Amino acid sequence: MAASSFMLPAWGQTVSLDSCRHMAVHNNKTIRMAEEGIIGAGYRKKAATAAYLPGIDFTGGYMYNQQQIELLAENAMLPTLKFDPATGKYNPNLLTGPDGIPVKNPQTGKYIPSEVAVIPKEAMVYDTHNVFAGAFTLTQPVFMGGQIRALNQITRYAEKLAVAMRNSAVQDIIYAVDEAYWQVVSLKEKKRLAESFVNLVDTLRFNVNAMLRAGVATRSDSLQVEVKYNEACIALTKVENGLTLSRMALAQICGLPVDTRMELEDEQLKGAAQLPRELTLDMADVYARRQDLSALRHGIDIARHKAKFDLGNMLPKVALVGAYSFSNPNVNHGFEKKFGGGFSVGATLTIPLWHWGGRYNQYKAAQTTTKIAELALADAEEKVELQVNQAKFSYQEAFKTYEMTVSNMKAANENLRNAEIGFREGVLTTDDVIGAQTAWLKANSERIDSEIGIRLCNVYLSKVLGTLDEN
Repeated sequence: MAASSFMLPAWGQTVSLDSCRHMAVHNNKTIRMAEEGIIGAGYRKKAATAAYLPGIDFTGGYMYNQQQIELLAENAMLPTLKFDPATGKYNPNLLTGPDGIPVKNPQTGKYIPSEVAVIPKEAMVYDTHNVFAGAFTLTQPVFMGGQIRALNQITRYAEKLAVAMRNSAVQDIIYAVDEAYWQVVSLKEKKRLAESFVNLVDTLRFNVNAMLRAGVATRSDSLQVEVKYNEACIALTKVENGLTLSRMALAQICGLPVDTRMELEDEQLKGAAQLPRELTLDMADVYARRQDLSALRHGIDIARHKAKFDLGNMLPKVALVGAYSFSNPNVNHGFEKKFGGGFSVGATLTIPLWHWGGRYNQYKAAQTTTKIAELALADAEEKVELQVNQAKFSYQEAFKTYEMTVSNMKAANENLRNAEIGFREGVLTTDDVIGAQTAWLKANSERIDSEIGIRLCNVYLSKVLGTLDEN
């Protein structure tokens, strides 16, 4: 798979959610390992295809022998024959006595030839001290019990499994990126909210101090507002620190240095109106899109063909074999001291007869593995259906929560406006204004959380529906 190239964002550069996704997918080492796994699976698939083709091998060897071959321990003396025209046969040349009867050797009891042909011992001595031999062999499988086909199917599904695992890892990374991205957006909004709250309390502090100098407010009112101001400043500091850390976390997930400064495109929330609220779900489509379920299905296919491969151990195997063998000394020509050889062609047949049930039990074990994988897929589909329904309800509930927080925020804004007017007119106390400001802060914070919650629920729903990708 071709790797894309990404440039690091410049200091303060605005980046989009898609850009963060692409950077995270490109830089994540887990995904890169998964992509290497896909490449490796492709090579294994090609290797399995090569099993259909004939294999050519060369085997060579050298051996030094201390002894040479001596076919005769001593000179060999062979009796001769002469032709008898009267009978038309060859008769041995035998030594005869005065009476014309052939003479026997008294020690061996055998007849003594009158003439012999001598084969010298030295003529049957062959120099085999240094022996060189080799062979070129061609083997063409004809029928291997279906194992070659099963192996090719296994590698084909293994490649698909590697792709599904890679896609599943991509979805996990994208989900983590989206979470970190919207966490930054949330804290950026809360930072603006905290700054506004500090300004509100600071304005109240200024007014109370002016009233204290005019003698219409008490020291207790001033101290109470001062405490609230300090609390607001502390809250602002915590939000700023949290925002800095969340930016670091996002940069780390994107594979960038943690001190990379990125301004996000969505740091100004635009409301949740652009997101679809009503959803129509087809579980068949969900099952087809879910990469983890695809991985389980490919695992079932692999297990099924693994059982077929084990079945092949119990079936006959036929192969054609051709070879050219040679040696020095040349065994085909009187152990002549030079290379010589010849061609040979044949076939091999292997029939398993008895292995005490070992291969049969191995085949049955592979079948149980297939059944286990099928049950695991059925269980996973049930869990996915529950997961999808839970995500759907959470998504719809997030919209309802958002609507209520928007209504609460409007009420809190109106309440704060009335409290400030009442305080200026002297009919409400400092406690009333501080209470209204606190309620305003809480309502706005809940509104931010609810809108971010819709975004996160939408991301999670996309993940469980299998529609979350890097594009």
